[in-house]
Amino acid sequence: MDIIARTAFLLLVLIGCAAVGMFIKSRLPERHQSREAVELVGLVITMLVTFAALVMGLLTYSVKGAFDQGNTDMATLAAEVVRFDQCLRNYGPAATPIRHQLRRYTAAVIATTWPHEPKPAGPAYPVTAPPRHPGEMESLALGRMLNEMGLGIRHLAPGDALHGGLAATCLSDFQRLESARWTIIEEARSTISRPFYLVLVFWLAVIFICFGLNAPRNIFTFLMIALSAVSIASAVLVILDMDTPFSGVLMISSEPMRNALADIDIPFTPPPRLPPAPQ
Repeated sequence: MDIIARTAFLLLVLIGCAAVGMFIKSRLPERHQSREAVELVGLVITMLVTFAALVMGLLTYSVKGAFDQGNTDMATLAAEVVRFDQCLRNYGPAATPIRHQLRRYTAAVIATTWPHEPKPAGPAYPVTAPPRHPGEMESLALGRMLNEMGLGIRHLAPGDALHGGLAATCLSDFQRLESARWTIIEEARSTISRPFYLVLVFWLAVIFICFGLNAPRNIFTFLMIALSAVSIASAVLVILDMDTPFSGVLMISSEPMRNALADIDIPFTPPPRLPPAPQ
């Protein structure tokens, strides 16, 4: 809702600035509406439009790249969940409680990160709102669940060399899962600073004031200025929405995590024993 409010505010500012420009033009003395003055205003518009186009192009490229990277990192996180679960399966029944905790943790991540989508079915899991702002993926409850899984791995008591190696592998996989998780959490934060956004709004406001200074007063002109304002506001809306990849209309897909959760739910069938090597 904050993004929509900021975009609506921008739209009103742009249309209002164009109206201010038209009002100023109607009050200007004739000597200030000479051809030289009109040409100067046209040059100012060209310069500001070029700056604004460059800035908005760079912003679009930056947030699109971050959004695509977020999708890739989410797929990596889901893969780490599956890898960690597979190691726990290989360890055997002693790791089953950790597998159950991993299943609850994955379901809780889905429920809290995508609260408007259907929640996963199955055993109970904590459903808590992220602590800072919408779209973040971490909470105290989820952090405690991760910590309990880490402690559970360290409390495993391998009885032979095979299980000792599996315990070490599971611990390494868990650490990779934690690292992938924190990468996603850091990427969920907005990268567009408020001062920079305000400077961009100021440039666009000046451009629309200049539009009003040059525009004749008729319905067609009003319509074109309004369409221009709507187009720019919608572009800014897309940029702001993609800058927060875990909230808004454009969100990173939950499908990788849901696929990982479905994989955890698949019963594990031990592989067949290999025949002994001939002596």
